[in-house]
Amino acid sequence: MVIHRQTGTELAPGGGGLRGLIRRRPLLSFFVMANLLSWVAWTPYILSATGLGVLDFSFPAVLGTTQLLGMLPGAYLGPILSSYIVTRVTDGKAGIREWAGRLWRWRVSWRWYLAVAIGVPFALISTAMAVSDGAIHAPPVMVLVAYLPFLLIQMVTTGVAEEPGWRDFALPRLQRKYGPLGGTLILGPLWGVWHLPLFLSEWGGWPNVTWLTVGEFIASAVTFSVVITWVFNKTRQSLPLVMLLHVSVNTFFSLVFGDMFPSIADTAHMAHVQLLTATMAATVLIVVTRGRLGYRPETEHPAQVGGQN
Repeated sequence: MVIHRQTGTELAPGGGGLRGLIRRRPLLSFFVMANLLSWVAWTPYILSATGLGVLDFSFPAVLGTTQLLGMLPGAYLGPILSSYIVTRVTDGKAGIREWAGRLWRWRVSWRWYLAVAIGVPFALISTAMAVSDGAIHAPPVMVLVAYLPFLLIQMVTTGVAEEPGWRDFALPRLQRKYGPLGGTLILGPLWGVWHLPLFLSEWGGWPNVTWLTVGEFIASAVTFSVVITWVFNKTRQSLPLVMLLHVSVNTFFSLVFGDMFPSIADTAHMAHVQLLTATMAATVLIVVTRGRLGYRPETEHPAQVGGQN
């Protein structure tokens, strides 16, 4: 019998076939499945008039964007579904309980929520001021009113679709095998590559896309992953905090950045700001934590997580 390495639960032998392959190579299975499911589901969106224009139809706009109907189904079919399937096959019901437990780990100090809610806009604004002409405008009142609802929508869409796969499933396994920094440097590029087909659509700014745009995005995924790993480890592996960190960046750029910095409110400048901010934050964290990024192996056992800081 195969023993679940954290809970001690007996699982069925690896065996042959697809289930056996998944048990022997859970990380590889997850990454292949996440990309395959998402990319296939995104194909109509990419080929439509909102992308390459091969197909003569457009996805209808919901809440002012075609991404909810064109992109979101593929996002949900990728990381979250793949992580569920691989966890169920490799670790059984005990693994699913542990995986789902991190998704509902809301009970973290309010200081973390405040730090993320304030820290993300502060860091992005500081960087934007440094690279702009110095002109900064107060965002309209309606933008500020819409910020929290938009953030909550992003939590349900982007946050839930992605982070149960990248951070809840993949990061703990990569950290155990390669260490926190090594695991993050593997996960970051793979997270970025998952988005690649979307650069051929409205999401990625098609047709105004260059190799530099794509390269900066993947580099940002790597450096931002360092920050996410640190928050994940320091908050007892809280997925809600990780999701909030992730979508706070998206929400700020989508809703606030253009009004505050109209002189640099284009895709290229926003990519520069995101990369510079994430790189500076990642560098500080790597130096201060000496590459440990808050990782404590003993907190990975479900019975021990609640008592760690």
